[in-house]
Amino acid sequence: MPDQMNSRPARLIVVDDDPDIRDLIVRQLQQEHYDVVPAGSLAELQDALAVHSADLIVLDLNLPDGDGLNLCRELRAQGSDVRIIMVSARGSAIDRVLGLELGADDYLTKPFEPRELLVRIRNLLRRAQIDDPERQRDKSARTASFGPWRLDLFQRRLIAEDGRLVMLSSAEFRLLSRFIDEPNVVLSRENLVPERRATAAFDRSIDLQVSRLRQKLAAMPGGEELILTVRGEGYVLARPVSFE
Repeated sequence: MPDQMNSRPARLIVVDDDPDIRDLIVRQLQQEHYDVVPAGSLAELQDALAVHSADLIVLDLNLPDGDGLNLCRELRAQGSDVRIIMVSARGSAIDRVLGLELGADDYLTKPFEPRELLVRIRNLLRRAQIDDPERQRDKSARTASFGPWRLDLFQRRLIAEDGRLVMLSSAEFRLLSRFIDEPNVVLSRENLVPERRATAAFDRSIDLQVSRLRQKLAAMPGGEELILTVRGEGYVLARPVSFE
């Protein structure tokens, strides 16, 4: 079943001037029961946006009537928070960083596996739902419980089932907070450290921070498999979270 936005199937706009690629993507997304609107140019995309409220745009950068980068920048300047996945044959680090800096939420290099695009779409739509103010956790909650641990949200420390206390560094607390806000959702490096989104994909220090956090969580039986690696995608807190 597709992710839903406000109790309806998520509406996606697929923009690519290559009809074969566009039709392939549209068919696959329709099979997943998304509401999909195709567009072959920037003009068609703008016409679609004038009629449809979109939850996510799959945006090719090289279009016959302009550059997708400029449109992405314009949408963000207008205050649009629609999720955008850029797709392009330009695979250099500079192109990826530029796309993310101009407001894209993700960047996928052609050629790509259609299933990979589907996974990225699902993750972005889930995050959009979690970012919805109506879905935010109660800010008055004092603790978050997951597996054998409770996280004290005020004193920034872990509390084990046996009462043992484990202090967290500021970086570890921020990282764990991202996980507990989105349990059972695969988070890329960009999602884990959004303040460093432009360079996070290439920043291996994030992996080191995750490793250190894992070591602390592994101090309790059952804690060693709380944060799992999803190869090529990121990390996931594989436990439900409850707040008190």
